Amino acid sequence: MSAGPLPASGAVPGKLYLVPAPLDFGCESPTRLEDSLPLGTLQVAARLNHWICENAKSTRAYLKRVDELVPLLQPIQALQLQELPREVHKKGDHHGNFDARPMLAPALAGHDMGLVSEAGMPAVADPGSSVVRAAHDLGLTVVPLVGPVSLLLALAASGLNGQQFAFVGYLPQDAGERTQRIRDLESLALKTGQTQLFIETPYRNAAMLQALLQTLEHNTRLAICSGLTLASAQCHSHTVKQWRQQSSALDKHTPAVFAIGR
Repeated sequence: MSAGPLPASGAVPGKLYLVPAPLDFGCESPTRLEDSLPLGTLQVAARLNHWICENAKSTRAYLKRVDELVPLLQPIQALQLQELPREVHKKGDHHGNFDARPMLAPALAGHDMGLVSEAGMPAVADPGSSVVRAAHDLGLTVVPLVGPVSLLLALAASGLNGQQFAFVGYLPQDAGERTQRIRDLESLALKTGQTQLFIETPYRNAAMLQALLQTLEHNTRLAICSGLTLASAQCHSHTVKQWRQQSSALDKHTPAVFAIGR
């Protein structure tokens, strides 16, 4: 199997590191990095000079936090940051429509690179898969680093089937389409036992919860985990009947993961 193209200089290609970020993006009370990211991940992040990211400003802010624990090898102003195109953010890049190979030129020239998203693991419920695909196509080594992944944390805390599950992204915003999608996911979960995980933009959390309680069968189990890794983290898992019997509200500023199953 070919190792992919090498630069004309014959330099040994660099590696692409998938660098997780803390899950506190946009939250008022950030977590301590050392509580969610191991030292090994911070050490790799501290030595990388070339980055691919969603937003350069927030990536610099993240690396400034890293610098407080593990000094960066280069000043933040000297780091080379490339932003993924806006259309990748809006439409996703898992369909193969975006060619990310040019962004990996530093790796072909022998430099290790980092791929980072705004929160959690890049390319998991976030952009970045096109970059990872391109790295493989170019024969580069891809190294995922250890850090928080909200979907797996929520699944583990849900009490639902962790042997068979699916992440289905965002549900439709249109009320009628969303209701039908909820019914379809519930039918699949109850028929096969496969846990269905999905997310929503925080300011629509309340609308999502209301739609779930109005649509799901009363014996279906619904789990909601919000603010994961934060001091305010909450994970609750009840039947829909139990959810309806209590007063429940979700913070419109805090990301949440929803899961349904049996």
